[in-house]
Amino acid sequence: MNRYLFLMVGAAFVAAVSQILLKISAGKKEQKGIFEYLNPWVITGYALLMASLVMNMWAYQYVEYRFGPVINAASYVFVLILGRLLLKEKITLRKFAGNFLIILGIAISVAGR
Repeated sequence: MNRYLFLMVGAAFVAAVSQILLKISAGKKEQKGIFEYLNPWVITGYALLMASLVMNMWAYQYVEYRFGPVINAASYVFVLILGRLLLKEKITLRKFAGNFLIILGIAISVAGR
């Protein structure tokens, strides 16, 4: 398998971590105005998002374009898992079913190449 597919999976994970950090920041009571956006959670979250974008741009040079959106959909699965582990969010049947369909779609797409 193309090693750059793994880079895309890593980029999806980094994007998921970035989303979790931004959600943590949204739940904190910070000062008003510009200081809501100038805290370590937000800055780190957006820096990780930028890193994810760079990783994806690099990987797209070596991966067929049809795989990109499919692999990036893995970020939803990572958000579900990280939300449960770090934020103690409940995994409802609806969330589980949605993520199961995402995993199934990824598996079908990657296996059918």
